[in-house]
Amino acid sequence: MEFAIVDIETTGGNFGNAGITEIAIVIHDGNSIVAEYETLINPEQEIPGYITGLTGIDNQLVANAPVFDEVAEEIFNLLDGRVFIAHSVNFDFGFVRRFLSEAGYELKSSKLCTVKLSRQAFPGQRSYSLGRICEHLKIPILARHRAMGDAKATAILFDQIMQMQPELIHSSLKRNSGEAFLPPNFSLKQYREIPAECGVYYMLDEKGKTIYVGKALNIRDRFKGHFSGQSHPQLKQQLKAEVHSLTWKLTGTEFMALLLEAIEIKRIWPKYNAAMKLPRALWGLFTYQDGNGYTRFQVGKVTKSLQALETFFSAAEAKEFLKHGILQYELCSKLCGIRKVNCDIVQDASCHGACHQTESAEVYNLRAQDFVKKIKESKGAIRLELDGREAGERAVCIFEAGMLREYGFVQEEDDALELVKPYPETAYILRQYFHQFTADQIQVLSPRSKNSEVLSFGF
Repeated sequence: MEFAIVDIETTGGNFGNAGITEIAIVIHDGNSIVAEYETLINPEQEIPGYITGLTGIDNQLVANAPVFDEVAEEIFNLLDGRVFIAHSVNFDFGFVRRFLSEAGYELKSSKLCTVKLSRQAFPGQRSYSLGRICEHLKIPILARHRAMGDAKATAILFDQIMQMQPELIHSSLKRNSGEAFLPPNFSLKQYREIPAECGVYYMLDEKGKTIYVGKALNIRDRFKGHFSGQSHPQLKQQLKAEVHSLTWKLTGTEFMALLLEAIEIKRIWPKYNAAMKLPRALWGLFTYQDGNGYTRFQVGKVTKSLQALETFFSAAEAKEFLKHGILQYELCSKLCGIRKVNCDIVQDASCHGACHQTESAEVYNLRAQDFVKKIKESKGAIRLELDGREAGERAVCIFEAGMLREYGFVQEEDDALELVKPYPETAYILRQYFHQFTADQIQVLSPRSKNSEVLSFGF
């Protein structure tokens, strides 16, 4: 690993509008200085008098110097692939990265700040300015506030820290590269191989046994989240100590990831997965005929004495389902228990007058019974077809009695699906996502058949 110790002089403190007047780069191989580079730069703007007073660099001195574009390639080659080091590194790095970007070069170097390193290596100093810390350590600065003078002094300071506390350099690099959060038995190389895509992931111990299963829209970010932050510190430390590797299955969509996660947790029962629990109270959608002969719908808690058309895990979920049915089948919100006042008062276009009996019960009930019919059909077998993991691929799921029974990622119609054990958790996931599916994604199948005639399923 090599380090590029950088110092620049500028026309001001804001890299958004100031220019660079001088740059120096000292290359350090971890043991000693191996190369040096410096040049004046024409900033193509006036150098303020107070800057000249500080650095000695004036307009005349840089008049014949190259502009940054003319030396950008040389500077980039010196910095690329090396750790960028400076005293107050964000200042120097911000300027250099901006001007390299404008010249067509993207600087992605890791950074180290000798101010921060000095605070840790030499605690208790009143000031950590370059001049003060070098004075304390008896490091000579041959030309203060000139690029090469300050860069060489920074290089000597860095070298002293490296020789005295190499672990401080390495730990700082790990933090800055995002490696510090990683479990001790999990390498940065492994982490960088994790896809930033949607899917299910499996944490494995040293024997290759799965100890945790999870799902994520971005698997890499989610893996990092397990070991950062302040929540559940004891659990995080236990998991961090045991995980040695990670495998994953991409799913393309969050819905498929949730289904696969539920199945895999039930199949494997990893030690660090909390038991999946369903809500104890069920809510139902009920139907009855009122005294005027109109079919009504009502959401309520499920009891042994009442048979629900469909069950849900919350009242809100049941009402949302009912609202979609009202829109699809042009039903009356008042007769469905969603609204207390007649629909004409709020100008609800879905209602054709059933709530004030301008539409007959016979006509209204035809649409209401279509809604009931489709609900009953959905209790049989449903085939869902969703986007796959890549172009040309589709995710297919077969649900029976609301629970997932088969699934797969297919490209041809005759591609086989995987048979899975039915779990109630998959019914809950289906209910959560059901209204996000379009009519052409859903096929209602005849019992025990995956190839029956497709029926309309419009809610």
